[in-house]
Amino acid sequence: MLVDSHCHLDFPDFDEERDEIVARADDAGVKIMVTISTRIRQFDRIRAIAERYDNVYCSVGTHPHNAGEEPDIDVEEIIRLAAHPKVVAIGEAGLDYFYDKSPRDLQAAGFRRHIAAARETGLPLVIHSRDADADMAAILEDEMGKGAFPAILHCFSSGRDLALKGIELGLHVSFSGILTFKKSTELREIASELPRDRLLVETDAPYLAPQPWRGKRNEPAYVAHTNQVLADCHGVSAEEMASRTTANFFRLFPKVPLQEVE
Repeated sequence: MLVDSHCHLDFPDFDEERDEIVARADDAGVKIMVTISTRIRQFDRIRAIAERYDNVYCSVGTHPHNAGEEPDIDVEEIIRLAAHPKVVAIGEAGLDYFYDKSPRDLQAAGFRRHIAAARETGLPLVIHSRDADADMAAILEDEMGKGAFPAILHCFSSGRDLALKGIELGLHVSFSGILTFKKSTELREIASELPRDRLLVETDAPYLAPQPWRGKRNEPAYVAHTNQVLADCHGVSAEEMASRTTANFFRLFPKVPLQEVE
């Protein structure tokens, strides 16, 4: 089986055929999906989707793009919402200096609140980092010094130094369809260096469809193609990598019941 550890099933791209999207994922062997929150003020919509499908779970958090919209959300509110049985992660939160849609100080402050919530709940923090490697590494090192917390660098497309710093600090690293792009040679080299017990796969659907669907709408069923390329990076079979990334997922996301594996 495979797990899509990061998708956005609440996005309007899926409104017309969400049932079919979930069914196609299941048919492709993707037995679990985590639909990721980007705005806590819209959490009810995310939660409703997770409640509707047995094999869909969710997170709660504010994307760095939206940090400026939700500066008033405190750690206690995140923790309260995370108590729902279908909430299995905190985030996504982090730093995005590519688009800079929110002031950087608000991104950092929001990120640290999400870290505190992950530390308190024990749920993994889903980290978004783009063009912010140095500041991301500095915040992670500082916060780990205050107390460990589980986390994953999602949709990894940053530099080698951040990947290795993440591994050093105990984080996991997740790869998306970007890994399959022809020009992603350096990213594949980074992926090949990372320990297999820290790797996950995702789609980030509806974005970043892997080859051969690049440029089209992504969906969870396509995570198999990223898994195949990650397997190639490590010189193992797709089946072995699927087994490894799925085991890693359950270890990092302990709130997801193991009995879901069939």
